[in-house]
Amino acid sequence: MLICFANYMDPTVTDAALDDAELAARLRLSVTRLNRRLRQQSDFEATASQISALATIERIGPVTIGDLSAAERVQPPSMTRIVAALEDLGLIERATDPSDRRVARVGVTPLGRRLLERSRSRKNAYLASRLRSLSRDDRTTLAQAADILERLLESSE
Repeated sequence: MLICFANYMDPTVTDAALDDAELAARLRLSVTRLNRRLRQQSDFEATASQISALATIERIGPVTIGDLSAAERVQPPSMTRIVAALEDLGLIERATDPSDRRVARVGVTPLGRRLLERSRSRKNAYLASRLRSLSRDDRTTLAQAADILERLLESSE
């Protein structure tokens, strides 16, 4: 909050810019903390990058490492390491592309699907239990906020 306090002292900072900067800081911190709490609900030891890559592979289907790198916005050498770790854990498998034998695609294994499903269920249950402690009005507000956040994310992609 020191940054926000410093902005109050700067006459060139407009109220709208200050409000946006403050809101951005509060949202960033809240989302980061929520993400950390949800990650703690997982019973699987994996990095956030590995879980994200696994979920992306599941969502978009068998994919090349290059396309996965682009989807995850990660450099190809880093994605190669992530994919190797997921493969070692038995969560994904490589297959040669039938239309171009030089290309390999990675897909989620049944074990990987079960892990993602179990992880999502645990995280959803944790969050649902926390939401039940809120008032109906607060839950309605959060539903509206979720819609807004989804639109915000869609507009940046």
